[in-house]
Amino acid sequence: MNTATSAHSRGRLADFLYRNSGILTLALLLPPLLWIGIVYLGSLFALLLQSFYSLDEFSGLIVHEFTFSTYRRLFTPTNLTIILRTVVMAAAVTIVSAIVAFPIAYYAARYARGGWKALFYLAVMMPLWSSYLVKVYAWKLILAKEGIITWIADKLHLGWVLDGLLALPVIGGSSLSFSYIGTFLVFVYIWLPYMILPTQAALERVAKNFIEASADLGATPRQTFSTVIFPLALPGIIAGSIFTFSLTLGDYIIPQIVGNSRPFIGTTVYALQGTAGDIPLAAAFTVVPVIIMGIYLIVARRMGAFNAL
Repeated sequence: MNTATSAHSRGRLADFLYRNSGILTLALLLPPLLWIGIVYLGSLFALLLQSFYSLDEFSGLIVHEFTFSTYRRLFTPTNLTIILRTVVMAAAVTIVSAIVAFPIAYYAARYARGGWKALFYLAVMMPLWSSYLVKVYAWKLILAKEGIITWIADKLHLGWVLDGLLALPVIGGSSLSFSYIGTFLVFVYIWLPYMILPTQAALERVAKNFIEASADLGATPRQTFSTVIFPLALPGIIAGSIFTFSLTLGDYIIPQIVGNSRPFIGTTVYALQGTAGDIPLAAAFTVVPVIIMGIYLIVARRMGAFNAL
């Protein structure tokens, strides 16, 4: 009797959910929505709230009173230099990653077939399977003064080229591992797969008929690229730039291990919330990339980048 009643109840519940699909959808989405609302958005709200507090310079304690003094400290020349340095690095990494990724993605989308395409995906994704820290430390050894790049340059009698690069103001240094050049190279290597895959996906959607029609109408290969291929691939490039730009903007490990110790936003936040104990200023610094990426995502969405993800 109980078994029959239970089966009847389950049947009625199934019928009710079938007739009211919106309730079923809400029931399925409620757990992840609660998780996002409480853990993710809650932490962002707490972060924003902390940025409106201040630090008592005498006691070193946080003053829990609403104030804009922390944001005034954020816009000092020193802190603005840190923000500008980070944004310029993120933009440079994004641009070069797009330039390097495009021919690789184009070959995979247009010419790679069967086993070659599988090899392409394996080659692109394999670096993502290894430890982030191992890759960064490996690059630090490669870029060191005693590393393989210096050795190859000496063997090819191109040491003067490397010395000339290191002598450049601002981006140079005592070696590649202690310069902006080294930091830039590691950033490009680490985030390049995130640019290749969306670009390749966008190029896969470019119908071969469009390219053939362009050629039939008398367009040169350059004109076909500029008027057909590149505009259709642009959403994928922008989608990839979301990853490369945002990940560079917030990274704090690479600039600590490879570089000349000049702070970026990530390393500044790490130092402020750690050794300095200035949580309000660290929170204010963290708000900066959130705002930048918010604006960036709005622009990317209008350009159709989300369709290529």
